[in-house]
Amino acid sequence: MSNFFGTELPIIQAPMAGVQDYRLAAAVSNAGGLGSFPCAMLGPDALRAELETLKAATGRPFNLNFFAHTPPVENETREQNWRRALEPFYQEFGINSDSISSGPGRMPFNLESAAIVEEFRPAVVSFHFGLPEPSLLERVRGTGAKVLSTATTVEEAIWLEQHGVDAIIAQGLEAGGHRGIFLSTDMTTQMGTFALLPQVVAKVKISVIAAGGIADARGVKAALDLGAVAAQVGTAFLLCREATTRPVHREALKSPNARHTAVTNVFSGGPARGIVNRVVRELGPISREAPPFPLATGAVAPLRAAAEAAGSGDFSPLWCGQNASGCHEGSAAELLERLAP
Repeated sequence: MSNFFGTELPIIQAPMAGVQDYRLAAAVSNAGGLGSFPCAMLGPDALRAELETLKAATGRPFNLNFFAHTPPVENETREQNWRRALEPFYQEFGINSDSISSGPGRMPFNLESAAIVEEFRPAVVSFHFGLPEPSLLERVRGTGAKVLSTATTVEEAIWLEQHGVDAIIAQGLEAGGHRGIFLSTDMTTQMGTFALLPQVVAKVKISVIAAGGIADARGVKAALDLGAVAAQVGTAFLLCREATTRPVHREALKSPNARHTAVTNVFSGGPARGIVNRVVRELGPISREAPPFPLATGAVAPLRAAAEAAGSGDFSPLWCGQNASGCHEGSAAELLERLAP
């Protein structure tokens, strides 16, 4: 790991949009891991402000993560059908569905993103949902950054190697948050981390990082023993004091409910693993009415806000992997010590 990323530990903090700011990334990098910052939910001005603070907070390598999805064409009929499916919940909270605007929620890597990478020159740039178009990817390469992307199948890993990434993140089905699936929409192709990892290692010549269900030093060691150069850990960081995880999410992670997760599309339209709550049970886990990623986000947002104001996580995306046993309520540095193989 130290030869590849310039860090002391073979541990990457997973970029987790919505539950972190620069503080978690800086804390992990300062403690010897590779801190990651999720960029897809921030506009250019907000992103620059965060990155200026991040760069001032650590002189060590960090990773900037972007989404590389192709935005779907908006379809008003489909949006209306989705709001109609949510209408009983709107009525329950006294929300006028006519006032709800649809929005992308998450932006793919674009010209402005490339300019920001050139400005801040991070050591690592990672992508979810494939890769951006070649001209944009070349601009990233021009900064000297290592380029990573997520593969959820052997076929995706081979594709990423053919398209010139420096390392592949093999994301097992256990992982919390959004699946990085991009060559197919067939969820039956998805496999567990320790089934996927050795198959990817056997098929590609570049470095492979393991992600999904890794929550302690034994898991990190197992990943390294199976050929990974590092382990990417997300869920275990959600309770760290540097994370911005909301109170309802923190309580769910500390409860027995965290042992019941599902891959659902009801929050964004894309498959993502989180703790099963009311909206997942009643509309999903997979809803045919949900518009494609990321267009489902806007219609659910007011329900989330209303429920959280009442202290409920019934409509919140409670992202969590299948192994929340490593969640740590202290500092990120303390967690890294626990994870070190």
